[in-house]
Amino acid sequence: MRRMVTVLSMSLLVAAGCAQAGPESDTGPANADRSSAFERRAAEIADSWRPGPQWREGYVPLQEPTVLVGDPDFNPATLTAFQAGWYRDQIPLPPARPADGTIRFPDGTLAVPLVSAAEAYRQLDQGDPPPCKGRPKDPGTPPPAQPSGPDGTVSSDPQTTCVPLTVTAVELGDVPVRTSRGEARVPAWIFTVDELSARVARLAVAPTAVGAAPEPSAPAAPAPDTVVGAQDLRAVDGATLTVRLGIGACDTDVTPLVYERDDVVVVGGGVTRSTGVCTEQLVLEPVTVRLAAPLGDRPALDVLTGVPLRLTTG
Repeated sequence: MRRMVTVLSMSLLVAAGCAQAGPESDTGPANADRSSAFERRAAEIADSWRPGPQWREGYVPLQEPTVLVGDPDFNPATLTAFQAGWYRDQIPLPPARPADGTIRFPDGTLAVPLVSAAEAYRQLDQGDPPPCKGRPKDPGTPPPAQPSGPDGTVSSDPQTTCVPLTVTAVELGDVPVRTSRGEARVPAWIFTVDELSARVARLAVAPTAVGAAPEPSAPAAPAPDTVVGAQDLRAVDGATLTVRLGIGACDTDVTPLVYERDDVVVVGGGVTRSTGVCTEQLVLEPVTVRLAAPLGDRPALDVLTGVPLRLTTG
């Protein structure tokens, strides 16, 4: 089986007040040591990957159940609403379950039970944001005024931060979804939202038909300190992956690393740790890696935990 390590260098802006690391170069011994440590760990992760039959025969989604259909053209307020699940329905939502649907994989099809439009909306809508308590169902009606005077309520919440997404239509269709069997067409309830230029789809497959990814089996030994893990996938474009690495606030010389085999890909990165005092926080750093071949139906695994990475949006 083929394996290959690809290294792409990128710069990292370091927050003010954090100590700079030593003058190591991406082409020097330190970088070679990080790559070797990553490859050893990645090989152990790949060796321990043992998916069950459901991985190849069932439906195991590898992305979030809410999918954007098109470019949403987010502004800060609508992005916040989408990420938080703030919706307002303006239509009746059918409560009856439709007939079974069909998932179309590259290697075949699978019949699955579906949820109703009403249930899909309940999964989508996470409730009112705090600044919007008492918001009206009719988006053209202003929220109720707060009483004034010494007995009134004083609030400093900025009303402009609350922009619930208004659902004006829904239909049953299908959307492309990354799964354990490659990209599939999966039944989804597709909602038209006034505030976005894209529609919002909620996958319609009933929970009883959704399989879970296998439990990872990470090496017992701790990962090398200079190796960091991948948190999620942000985009898959053939052989090009956009990944978010979890790094420290003062880490420098961030180097994306990837290890390939014919059946699996392991992703992570190398960093130079700060020798000074720094805040303890996880920073999600987007990086791009190019594989030797398109990802296809191979899982992308985190080098620290062995967990299959999910495709995330928003």
